[in-house]
Amino acid sequence: MTKKPSESEEEYFARQDAEVRRKLAVEKRREMEAAEAKALKDLHFMHCPKCGHKLETMTYRGLAIDKCFSCNGTWLDAGELETLAGKEPGFLNSVVSLFKGEK
Repeated sequence: MTKKPSESEEEYFARQDAEVRRKLAVEKRREMEAAEAKALKDLHFMHCPKCGHKLETMTYRGLAIDKCFSCNGTWLDAGELETLAGKEPGFLNSVVSLFKGEK
């Protein structure tokens, strides 16, 4: 004769099972989010944000910048504008004045 589990035992195992399933669901969601982020990066990496064509890396004043030869856009990574500004006197001020509407 087998002993039937008590209600408290069934509840304990149900909670354990639910916790394991919740952890698996959280892990699966994280994996899916990481895969989605990677797919998005792979889709857009080194593509022009303006026209979508392939960007090519070229050297300008010793700095590798990204250039789109389709729309003629030039794209800088973080810190590259400041690096270029340090190499040319007044460069950063002239760029800032473009955004302020100064002449």
